Amino acid sequence: MKIAVYDEIHGSAELEVQELAGLGPMQLRAEERIPGVTGKAFDLMAWYEAWCRIRKGSVLQNPTRLQVEAADEFQASVPWNELGQAMFLYAQENGEPLQKGYPIRLYVPDGSSECLNVKSVVRIRFDYGNSEDLTATYGFKNVVSPDQLKKGKAPNSNT
Repeated sequence: MKIAVYDEIHGSAELEVQELAGLGPMQLRAEERIPGVTGKAFDLMAWYEAWCRIRKGSVLQNPTRLQVEAADEFQASVPWNELGQAMFLYAQENGEPLQKGYPIRLYVPDGSSECLNVKSVVRIRFDYGNSEDLTATYGFKNVVSPDQLKKGKAPNSNT
């Protein structure tokens, strides 16, 4: 399964799990950062620096936030300043794909909420916009079709 990476400065890519993990120069055992979590992980910040070097030669500026989306459409948007110890879990200890959280799982040990630990991440986005809003957000995507808007009905509405 490919993971979509979007970065408005450094471009976009779709990478297999092993390709994504292979870019990360700081590989670690997950339990080094989060007691009780096992598996192979890579440090987000070191990965981002490597991504920038490969794409443009250097880090031109740090993003203001990281946005991730899971296969079940759960989303999290995390201010960059909460990501100092963040990591992506990508494999079990034996190197096999994750049984829980496949294809990759974001862990934010210093985050403002446990809801920022997102399983089954399929999209990663680096945003460089407004740095004044330092609030993390998370929740499920609410998709409303134009027809539902015209009819005044929300999805799963009984009215």
